[in-house]
Amino acid sequence: MPIKLVDIDDRLIHGQIATTWIPEYGIEQVIIVDDKVASDPVQKSVAGLAVPQIKVSVFGVDKFIDVLKKTQIKRDTLVLFTNPVDAERLREGGMDFDYLNVSGMRFNPSRTQLHKNMSITSEERAALERLIEAGVEVWMQPTCRDPKVLVSELLAAHPA
Repeated sequence: MPIKLVDIDDRLIHGQIATTWIPEYGIEQVIIVDDKVASDPVQKSVAGLAVPQIKVSVFGVDKFIDVLKKTQIKRDTLVLFTNPVDAERLREGGMDFDYLNVSGMRFNPSRTQLHKNMSITSEERAALERLIEAGVEVWMQPTCRDPKVLVSELLAAHPA
């Protein structure tokens, strides 16, 4: 599968994704995997406006698991999530990946801030810990020009 990058960014496709990650990895298509976005016609319709030159598809997690069972990805692809829980569900559902980047998870009062660009809930923490235990390298890197930080180190520095 030509999946070039698996990333979590709750802002979905925005300037940093369009100007750094997509050119850096030669991305030809973006697949957004998120149940909420997939069920929202407005979010689906605007999902690809920042990158009109690239094919953008939106799927719920279970739907994308079904798609992967029937279809081979042929284009250089960025798979984009809004949270690690969905990333874990997709990995358990059959999309094997050993590297996961977190480029942005915004803070709100129900989240613990681990990094200026990364805040998590207890459910997201558990999903990240399980992904790491399963052998997935999980890094925090807002853009490909920023330094990479191991998420396991961020988790250890901010215990639950």
